[in-house]
Amino acid sequence: MNKYNFSRAEQYQMTDLIDYSDINSLSEIWEITANKFRDVTALIDPHRKSATTLTYSQLYYQIQQFATGIQALGIPQNLQEDIPPRVALFADNSPHWMIADQGIMMAGAANTVRSSGADREELLYILEHSGSIGLVVENIKTLNKLAPEIYNNLSNQTSNNSYNISLQWIVILFDEEPSESENIQGIQDLQQDSQTDINQTDIKIINFSQLIQLATDFKFQQPESNPQKLATLMYTSGTTGKPKGVMLNHSNLIHQISTLTAIVQPSVGDKTLSILPTWHVFGRVGEYYTLSQGCTQIYTNRRYFKQDLQEYKPQYVFGVPRMWESIYEGIQKSFRDKPLRMQKLINNFLKVSERYIKAVRTWKKLNLENLNPTTAEIINAWKATILLAPLHFLGENIVFKKVQQAMGGNIKQLICGGGSLSQHLEDFFEVVGIEILVGYGLTETSPVLCARRYYRNLRGSSGQPIAGTQIKIVDPKTRETLPANTPGLVMTKGEQVMQGYYLNPEATRKAIDSEGWFDTGDIGWLTTENQIVLTGRAKDTIVLTNGENIEPQPIEDACLRSPYIDQIMLVGQDKKSLGALIVPNFEALEAWLLNQNSSILDSDINANLHHQIIRELFREELNREVRNRPGYRRDDEIIVFELIAEPFTIENGLLTQTLKLRRNVVMERYQDAI
Repeated sequence: MNKYNFSRAEQYQMTDLIDYSDINSLSEIWEITANKFRDVTALIDPHRKSATTLTYSQLYYQIQQFATGIQALGIPQNLQEDIPPRVALFADNSPHWMIADQGIMMAGAANTVRSSGADREELLYILEHSGSIGLVVENIKTLNKLAPEIYNNLSNQTSNNSYNISLQWIVILFDEEPSESENIQGIQDLQQDSQTDINQTDIKIINFSQLIQLATDFKFQQPESNPQKLATLMYTSGTTGKPKGVMLNHSNLIHQISTLTAIVQPSVGDKTLSILPTWHVFGRVGEYYTLSQGCTQIYTNRRYFKQDLQEYKPQYVFGVPRMWESIYEGIQKSFRDKPLRMQKLINNFLKVSERYIKAVRTWKKLNLENLNPTTAEIINAWKATILLAPLHFLGENIVFKKVQQAMGGNIKQLICGGGSLSQHLEDFFEVVGIEILVGYGLTETSPVLCARRYYRNLRGSSGQPIAGTQIKIVDPKTRETLPANTPGLVMTKGEQVMQGYYLNPEATRKAIDSEGWFDTGDIGWLTTENQIVLTGRAKDTIVLTNGENIEPQPIEDACLRSPYIDQIMLVGQDKKSLGALIVPNFEALEAWLLNQNSSILDSDINANLHHQIIRELFREELNREVRNRPGYRRDDEIIVFELIAEPFTIENGLLTQTLKLRRNVVMERYQDAI
């Protein structure tokens, strides 16, 4: 159990959880879970045309059948010990995705994952670069956008934009058939143009049910298990050039499954909502872990998320900061819809309880702004706690429990990754009694490097390193190690660090030094307790003409405390001062204008974002929130700003799939305004 040198406190938390540290392949998990949790419900997918429910024994059977089926289609013998054949998996979150993902690994191959909705050129590049021999695709629609290039390669045709793709077979993940009524139009069109029958090629095309049926006549061949064998290629977003294939082996992922037991301790049958894309490593490993411990996973999406919180009452939800911001905004809107007297009562309770939790943080030495309080400060914090406790618990009974009920009422912990959480969200969720554990990591680190523990939950940090992980902070220029409480570049070493970038040794050498330290590209500092506090990305740092380095994220987080600011991005590289692009919260803005009896509401509010009364409101909001921020400096002030009517979304390309700002894309889109 202590292969990864867990602390005593961590070992105590892990009692009764399954230890996977001795397995050699990630897919070994499913036989273990089938034996231990046989009839426990593993997966529920309620929102497709045909709802799906699978027990653990059914899940294991279907994974094994999928593995057997693709072995029958053809998984060649491994010629390189650590690099098995690759199979592309271009699909989105569903039980079939999990079956395909683990079936590919169980068959002895590695998978190459991406969303079915990704850009055509990106998918074709990944197919070619990975050298995938098989393709598992969401549906015929997705295959249609790839079919011309796939067919050109199969039939030795040429095109102006040809890719060197060598597929031997294709599996359509759902039960669509490439028939006359629902055909693979791209391939059939090319057949007609070239007078060549698709059957003259070696490719096999089969759907999910047909694959499972194929497996009944074929004996599964157990591949050699090796923890150093490549398990998956995960391609980065490629915002600064071609995507890079992150090589994660079985050992990387087993490390995560084995060490997250110290962070989250679910009970068998606990429910989790699955909303993050599983071709993104945070959502993927979160699902592996909770399923490895016998949880029941419910698939949801943005449309049904709030409804599913109420219906399924989950114990755990893995999400990114923007998700919790959205929930917070929804709760704030419900508060604004209350009668004026109730609004005042709620706001008073929130203010009192915020003072209460900050007093508790102080005497527990969990106040990031004052980690070493004096004896007098601790005594005063105790007095404040005792004084404010009755009002806080009254607020909990009158207001905060209703917030908990709006999120299902059974939340044990929300797990947050993919970025730091704004301080106002930290404060709000602690006030209403919902525990959030924030973690930190990257695709290249499988992903978790650090995470907060519930028994030492330092709000504002991203927690301590997980077992078997080293973190150091270095000077970005000299690479000399810096002492505690000093910001610098975050470097890490551990069993979860990738093997490198596939077929890209130059990029690998830049990322991992000769001693095995990986350059995260993040800026942060360590407390004396080794808790990491992140302040931004090195490449996002804004350098003003006076030489001041500004980390945009903490200032942006402070500005988001304003109810009138929905989204914000700082700009100002090589300028005298900071500027900002701001997407207003239009509901809150309209309510404010109504209270002002403004005539602006008589016309389109979007057309009046330059009106003086609106700009004065945002000027006041920016000044207040920036100046009230801990560590405020004069250079932090936002001197100019532009209000934007169109929100930053995944659909318009301004957010990543995990809802992070694509800063370079936003900069390009709004270059004139900047």
